[in-house]
Amino acid sequence: MEAIIYVIIFIIGALFGSFYTLATYRIPRHQDILHTRSYCPKCKHKLGFFDMFPIFSYIFLGGKCRYCKNKISPRYLILEICSGLIFLTMFYLMKIDLYNIEINLLIKYGFMSLFLSYTIITAWIDKENRLVEKYVTVYGITISLLYIAYLCIIEKASIYKYAIYICLYALILIADTVSLKNKKCDSYIAGILFALVTMAVFTGENAIMYTMCIFIAMIVLYICFECLKRYSKKILKNSIPIYKGIRVAYYLCIANIISIFAILLQEFII
Repeated sequence: MEAIIYVIIFIIGALFGSFYTLATYRIPRHQDILHTRSYCPKCKHKLGFFDMFPIFSYIFLGGKCRYCKNKISPRYLILEICSGLIFLTMFYLMKIDLYNIEINLLIKYGFMSLFLSYTIITAWIDKENRLVEKYVTVYGITISLLYIAYLCIIEKASIYKYAIYICLYALILIADTVSLKNKKCDSYIAGILFALVTMAVFTGENAIMYTMCIFIAMIVLYICFECLKRYSKKILKNSIPIYKGIRVAYYLCIANIISIFAILLQEFII
């Protein structure tokens, strides 16, 4: 029975992953993600049910579109598998008892699933476009405010800490609005700051500390790798500064996901 439940959780996670691939492709292009049917980005042919089933469709079609035979990017398969594994691992590490389910724990799992959706979509869009999409940011803020309301009203958590997070949201929004009016910078930095506050709401201060340590390590490795690559290709002069190519939100989200599972694993072992 447990094995069947775990398979179902994995499939649900993979379905979310399929949605992530759609969202990360369409949102930066300002396309509808809810009402327009999925289509092949090459031939624009609308896809049927058996063309969209997570993981299996990609494998059975040989990684090609059924209609135009063009290759489908493996990112679709990778994101679906990773999403399924993330949802399954989180379900297991949160120790959700299938025979004596606690409603509060199940609600937290639901909120964490929504939060992971935010981090994954944010990370993938930034990886491909170096962009923190404002609509995704609004989604992240919305679910964090709902989570704060749940914690304070249902679980009777202290409101003072979460009031600070709400004030931080307001301050970042004001600063971003002023900077945009003065044309001093774009919203990329504001999107990163919003992401940090959202992460703090869902994962807590300890996870943020882990996140920043992992993030710094990843950035250092990225810079070292880029320096070695440029040195080997002798393109050090007149090249774009390395820092301009860093996908900050991408590495930050990946670091946060790693820290979440590191903390869950610690709690699971204890």
